[in-house]
Amino acid sequence: MELISPTELAKQKVQAVQDYTLLAIRSIGNIFRKPLYLADMLQQADLIGVGSLPIVVLIGFFTGAVLAVQTANTLQRFGSITLIGQLVSLSMVRELGPVLTGILVAGRNASGMASELGSMIVTEQIDAMRALGTDPMKKLVTPRVTATVFMLFFLTIISDFVGLAGGLMVAKLLLNLDARQYWSNAWQSLVFEDVFMGLVKPVLFGFIISTVGCFYGMTARGGTQGVGRATTQAVVTASVLIIVTNFFVTQFLMNVLSYK
Repeated sequence: MELISPTELAKQKVQAVQDYTLLAIRSIGNIFRKPLYLADMLQQADLIGVGSLPIVVLIGFFTGAVLAVQTANTLQRFGSITLIGQLVSLSMVRELGPVLTGILVAGRNASGMASELGSMIVTEQIDAMRALGTDPMKKLVTPRVTATVFMLFFLTIISDFVGLAGGLMVAKLLLNLDARQYWSNAWQSLVFEDVFMGLVKPVLFGFIISTVGCFYGMTARGGTQGVGRATTQAVVTASVLIIVTNFFVTQFLMNVLSYK
């Protein structure tokens, strides 16, 4: 690893933030310019959404089940075991559903975007696109950003639902609770603020995942080793940004939605 001065390191980080911000802005602006490359958007939606569906369903189901198992003993001490549906629904919809789905999609797709675009950079395919008059940002980045934001929204909804189903399985089979009472508590406990918070987050997370993955892919240098580094950095950065953004978004929305 090459040693550089702290000043140069700081300059590189500031330059990276600037380049990422520019890429993110251009990816949004390209949505309103023709051509739209709808076929590419549909292809990416299939790869990102349908491809991630099995693991999202599996993780969501067992997350809801684990929530029910872990909280059952605590609720039983206070004689409130019937509120387990309320606890699972609030936890999944507000926090665990969006965050876990975002991290799973980041691990699967941010790395894929970085490696795919990085390989195109290394093999000079991006330069060939520019020579032919095609904007790589619009052709490669915007469809991925649009598809990720759109599909992560629905993947989160599916994760929330199967998480509630996992909690129902534990409540019915292990705790001998009434299924109708579980669903009644789960749905009635949710208010507009909870659902709004749970559906805003996947939009932001999807934008972070796609732009980070594309940024590291488009800036990959150094041959195959550079592509490997870009892939790793994309997953780590996207996951960290999701966790950090989740905190600030939660705090902001709680302050805004509670203000009357």
